[in-house]
Amino acid sequence: MKKNKLKPKDVHNVLHVVGAREKNLKNVTVSIPKKQITVFTGVSGSGKSSLVFDTIAAESQRQLNETFTSFVRHRLPHYGQPDVDSLENLSVAMVIDQKRIGGNARSTVGTITDIYSLLRLLYSRIGQPFVGYSNVFSFNNPHGMCPTCDGLGKAATIHIDRLIDKSKSLNEGAIQFPTFRPGDWRWKRYAFSGLFDNDKKLGAYSNEEWHTLLYKTDIKLTNPYVEWPKTAKYEGIIPRFERSFLTKESKEGSRYKKEIDFIVSREVCPQCKGARLNPHILSCKINGKNIADCTAMQVSDLIGVMRTIEELSARTMVSAIIERLEHLDSIGLGYLSLNRETATLSGGESQRVKMVRHLGSSLTDITYIFDEPSIGLHPRDVHQLNTLLKRLCDKGNTVLVVEHDPDVISIADHIIDMGPRAGTNGGEVVYEGDLIGLAASNTLTGTHLSQRPHLKTMPRQSHGSLVIEHASLHNLKDVSVAIPKDVMTVVTGVAGSGKSTLINGVLPQYYPEAIFIDQSAVRGSKRSNPATYTGMLDLIRSLFSKANNVSASLFSFNSEGACPECKGLGMTYLDLAFMDPIASICEVCQGRRFTNEVLGLRLRGKNISEVLEMTVSEARTFFYEKDIKPILERLCDVGLDYITLGQPLHTLSGGERQRMKLASELENSGQIYVLDEPTTGLHMSDVERLIGLMNRLVNNGSTLIVIEHNLDVISQADWIVDLGPGAGHAGGKIMFTGYPADLVNSESSITGRYLKKHLR
Repeated sequence: MKKNKLKPKDVHNVLHVVGAREKNLKNVTVSIPKKQITVFTGVSGSGKSSLVFDTIAAESQRQLNETFTSFVRHRLPHYGQPDVDSLENLSVAMVIDQKRIGGNARSTVGTITDIYSLLRLLYSRIGQPFVGYSNVFSFNNPHGMCPTCDGLGKAATIHIDRLIDKSKSLNEGAIQFPTFRPGDWRWKRYAFSGLFDNDKKLGAYSNEEWHTLLYKTDIKLTNPYVEWPKTAKYEGIIPRFERSFLTKESKEGSRYKKEIDFIVSREVCPQCKGARLNPHILSCKINGKNIADCTAMQVSDLIGVMRTIEELSARTMVSAIIERLEHLDSIGLGYLSLNRETATLSGGESQRVKMVRHLGSSLTDITYIFDEPSIGLHPRDVHQLNTLLKRLCDKGNTVLVVEHDPDVISIADHIIDMGPRAGTNGGEVVYEGDLIGLAASNTLTGTHLSQRPHLKTMPRQSHGSLVIEHASLHNLKDVSVAIPKDVMTVVTGVAGSGKSTLINGVLPQYYPEAIFIDQSAVRGSKRSNPATYTGMLDLIRSLFSKANNVSASLFSFNSEGACPECKGLGMTYLDLAFMDPIASICEVCQGRRFTNEVLGLRLRGKNISEVLEMTVSEARTFFYEKDIKPILERLCDVGLDYITLGQPLHTLSGGERQRMKLASELENSGQIYVLDEPTTGLHMSDVERLIGLMNRLVNNGSTLIVIEHNLDVISQADWIVDLGPGAGHAGGKIMFTGYPADLVNSESSITGRYLKKHLR
């Protein structure tokens, strides 16, 4: 393994990691140059994140937290001490990851970046007429918010036909919502009111009865049933529903979110038209625009509007606003508006929004850590990302990047390649040095770094089309397109061009039977794992049951076989108030999750805990049963051979979750599948395997639509739909439809230009 030689004078400019053993790391010792860009490469599961996030970042943040008082530490995130011998010359780490910013409906791009705070200050100083100080321009302030929607910009609309089935009586369950069904306590407030015939179909109600049932309120009843509470007053279904489930004070809204989402839709507020503020505040304007007009604009357009403000007293505020807006624009987010809710941002968008906070900072000697920042970026925008990473480094900071994209790897001053494979076959540093040395190495990364794909020469022929006509959702401009059936279509275009709007937003309206395999969380509790998700665990428990002539429930860590001390978790957690909580391996079961009685029962020499600790690859060798073997084969096919059967699902990345969902579909046929950026988190060596899986889906008789930026995937498509030319309102048009071989010669397609360059 090649290593760069460090001069003696450089010793304090190097971060030394000695004996790192987190997760699959095998006593890793490595030197990372400070104030340079170091990129960590390697296949998924090779140990990159274990080294960078679970070791370096975790220890930096843990030690930083220890400098605060106990009162403050109790309110900060808690970090356990990583399994490492020592970390020398560690600096403060800022982790900029792909976790969605989330937040509620009151959290927007403007509020999360503090640009909205600057706008509020600007309008309070030079806006005309003067309506108050900066706080009244907040849609969270009672004096500023729209009274109809409480500053949310959307008002709840209850669909009565979904809430109530008029073909039924009260006794038959006409009110279709939990706690309103026959026998439930809210149902009794109508059935025992004495106002209605409980066996009468609601469709036969008079107008007066219908109005009473739905809307009347605060009525003192004269002849209720004996079961009616003596001091209670009657309240109609709608006001009761709104008060119980739709107000800010409601604690039951989150409990019945799925049912509420079916019955209630949130539409643009009829009073403020989505502006969130009341008419008095909206009357304050600068150059003819109120503050809501500004937040509704694309960032790229708002920059121009801010530059038209010439008041001397506002120069400092305007300059600060423009600087932050330009930072957003420079990282490819110029298509966003400041009123965009943060919960709607993708992981990649969330990560780039977080970057804006640091670009204007004067801090130096900080370690910035990025988790695959190229995710969601078109090849055109990766260049802008690289410029920003260099800017952070040039300010005197250390930049650590976990990345698969060759264009990002190419700007590294130093590269640490992990491997050689994944899981138990990874956890080692297989190369350390510069880019030239990596390309010449025989590691998986080095081997694939300079490979270039060939365009598919024999595209499949389609048999019919999925037709979308005159789509105008969000930024789509009257888009009509025919997506061929029985082939693989790749939908391309820069971030914000309308790809997701067209495929995830419009396509289901035309073809609701389409199956979307995305990166969202896999349903289940913290006890869920690949064995439970795929159904394997029930089969495995049955095998143990038959082999030992005992109940299958003994082999469930959620049932009678679970260790009584840790309740089947394998870990015990001790909360030490203001100190870090101590997560310890259960002393009773030693982390094996089951009782000693259960652990003494074996299948082919292995107990149930040892089976759950097997990787998918190891389990494929261990099990030969015809109902288990195919499940393991499919998990291996999608590149998840390194995960263990008992790994908690919440520890899987978005790409791993997507591939687990994909595994369950591999043998199906005749479906319409949509994959949203399936190469997320995939090493270059795994992309080729993924392309083979996608071809397998199509060869089985399915139609496959892939939203993707990866040029290797684009080159292997049967058909291309390219959107653009730009993002936001500069996008939303079909720039090209046809074969990849024709795309490279298209003068109007940005994607085509980059594909042509990549093929060289």
